[in-house]
Amino acid sequence: MTAIKHSLQRDIFTPNDERLLSIVNVCKAGKKKKNCFLCATVTTERPVQVKVVKVKKSDKGDFYKRQMAWELRDLTEVDAKDANKENPEFDLHFEKVYRWVASSTAEKNSFISCIWKLNQRYLRKKVEFVNVSAQLLEESVPSGENQSVAGGDEDALDDYQELNAREEQDIEGMMEVCEYAISNAEAFAEKLSSELQVLDGANIQSIMASEKQVNILMHLLDEALAEVDTIEGKLSSYEEMLQSVKEQMDQISQSNRIIQISSTNNHKLLGEIEFLVNHMDLSKGHIKALQDGDLSSPKGIEACINASEALLQCMNVALRPGHEKLTAVKQQQQLFCELRDTFARRLTNHLNNVFVHQGHDQSSTLAQNTAELTLPKHHPLHRDLLRYAKLMEWLKSTQREKYEGLSRTYVDYMTRLYDREIKDFFEVAKIKMAGTTKEGKNKFATLPRKESALKQETESLHGSSGKLTGSTSSLNKLAVQGSNSRRSQSSSLLDMGNMSASDLDVADRTKFDKIFEQVLSELEPLCLAEQDFIIKFFKLQQQPALAQVMTLCPSEKLMSIQTKPSDMVRMMMTKIFACIEMELNSLIALGDKIDTFNSLYMLVKMSHHVWTAENVDPASYLSTTLGNVLVTVKRNFDKCIFGQIKQMEEVKISKKSKVGILPFVTSFEEFAELAETIFRNAERRGDLDKAYVKLIRAIFTNGVHFFEGVEARVAQGVREEEVSYQLAFNKQELRKVIKEYPGKEVKKGLDNLYKKVDKHLCEEESLLQVVWHSMQDEFIRQYKHFEGLIGRCYPGSGITMEFTIQDMLEYFSSIAQSH
Repeated sequence: MTAIKHSLQRDIFTPNDERLLSIVNVCKAGKKKKNCFLCATVTTERPVQVKVVKVKKSDKGDFYKRQMAWELRDLTEVDAKDANKENPEFDLHFEKVYRWVASSTAEKNSFISCIWKLNQRYLRKKVEFVNVSAQLLEESVPSGENQSVAGGDEDALDDYQELNAREEQDIEGMMEVCEYAISNAEAFAEKLSSELQVLDGANIQSIMASEKQVNILMHLLDEALAEVDTIEGKLSSYEEMLQSVKEQMDQISQSNRIIQISSTNNHKLLGEIEFLVNHMDLSKGHIKALQDGDLSSPKGIEACINASEALLQCMNVALRPGHEKLTAVKQQQQLFCELRDTFARRLTNHLNNVFVHQGHDQSSTLAQNTAELTLPKHHPLHRDLLRYAKLMEWLKSTQREKYEGLSRTYVDYMTRLYDREIKDFFEVAKIKMAGTTKEGKNKFATLPRKESALKQETESLHGSSGKLTGSTSSLNKLAVQGSNSRRSQSSSLLDMGNMSASDLDVADRTKFDKIFEQVLSELEPLCLAEQDFIIKFFKLQQQPALAQVMTLCPSEKLMSIQTKPSDMVRMMMTKIFACIEMELNSLIALGDKIDTFNSLYMLVKMSHHVWTAENVDPASYLSTTLGNVLVTVKRNFDKCIFGQIKQMEEVKISKKSKVGILPFVTSFEEFAELAETIFRNAERRGDLDKAYVKLIRAIFTNGVHFFEGVEARVAQGVREEEVSYQLAFNKQELRKVIKEYPGKEVKKGLDNLYKKVDKHLCEEESLLQVVWHSMQDEFIRQYKHFEGLIGRCYPGSGITMEFTIQDMLEYFSSIAQSH
């Protein structure tokens, strides 16, 4: 084992600056016996590092190699398996447990003893040794081959001290004197020993010669000890005095500490009192303003606003822990609650009275405004009420129920006021609309009411609501009678074609347009002004946080989750102006009854006002309401176009009529001229363009009256091959009809139609090409339809049109190119 130790030291540990202290031959427990060595080593340089190294022979078996190493500080437990019996097995607990079997129990014990010594010497964290006899850990390892490895070498390493420079020089000088110091070490050692004995004897003689000095020294020491006793006595007395002083100082310090604590408590108490006084003290002036302040004068309102804001600050102050238990604080909170309730009742009653009072003042101007077709302005009412806006905000924060009650009261009051004003306004507008047709200026039937009667009817609007109701029924009767007369003579393209430009009474339509525009122009600022006032007065500008106003009264806790401001504004406006949409629809219906072409004017005007309202606020009540009404107007416009198409389908052409342009074709020119005047630069131009396409398609559809009779017979049940036996629709009549429409006449008629369409269509819209192409497709479709009808109803007759589809295409192309 000694040879192996020296070999391992030389080949493995010396190159790494390590010293081998103990070695044990082991193999792993439970496996095939593959021997290896566990070595306990320390580094030669400080700080010393202690390791357990596993060494094994190479595969070829000619040298040893280092396989694994563990730091001793990572070792947590050494288990010797049995402290009383010899057992070669032992376990080392590092990051995992390693189980070993030593070649002998002596080697195991020697290795464990070395590990124990290294652990005691170098590690702060002690390793736990289990099943190891106490004798093994306490006694030194017996002398033997491992003696020097386990203890001697390590002790020598720790006791060894290097020589300093002076000691090295002395030794070198001594060795130079003795030439044989190197060649004969034993003789040199004996010489040194003899010289050391001589020096020791000299030292003893010197000590004995100095006995007198020693006695003197001892006497001085006795005197010094006596002096020390004296000093100690004085120090004791001083200590007693200082102890008394210390006790007095402790008492003074304790007194000062108590005084300081008292002073600190007084300052804190003063701070708490100042906090409560500064934040929960309401001046007498504020209390007086809340109790009986004047809510009708500007100064009184301002005083009430300041007092209410001060009260709200006092009520919302964040009390510190324990304040709520103070009697004074509870009394002050109770006072604030009473002041809040008192002022809230006063404010609510006063504003209710203001609503009623202002309503009476506003109604005094109603008659004058309605006679002039203008709505009363409510700016004075809004101006007077806005002085209370801050008080409404205070009421909203403190008394939500009263705030909502006032909101409902205001809405109810304004609903009645606006309902009366708007209905009177619309009645006058209806009368003016129904009176647009003057006697003797057109061919329409005279309205069953004279000028004086109309004036009397208008004046009756200034009376009671009962008279107003009576005027409504009479007005409706007047409108229906007048409109029926006008509809029978003026509301179709066919009638327009039969009447001269002077007969159309353009002035009436222009006046209707102005009246309708005046109605919309009056409604728009009215709604916007009221909406702006509601937002400002009821403080609905933005979404506030959830209102959590905790009242200071112990028995009350008020919490309110508010509705979104935009929704609340919309609900209030919808109720206040509930009659606007109904009245507008009624006015639109009257205008449509008077003249269906009025729907053109109304579509343009209504679209413009909807566009304007959406630019101001897309979600406003005005925008929504006008948008709903616009749907009705568009529906009336579509009904008007459908009515014209239906009249074209129902027109009766006399058999004696000469060949020429059909009446509704000529009347289309008049319609286009009127429509272009109305829709010029309008937002709804696209609706008119679509109507043009429908009307032109209807013109072509209803252009050959003979074939409509043929289709009517077939629809009545006559078989197609038997139609030619009908006297009015025999082959000879068919040839006459076809002869009346030669290709030359068709091209001439198309050329005239192109000129008229080009004259009235909007140039910048590039609509002419679209309309002309649509007319071509429709003409070809009808041509094919008529050719098919001839083939089915007159089979074998050989009768065809005098022009072909190719001829038609050339007609359309040449006409378009020539223009």
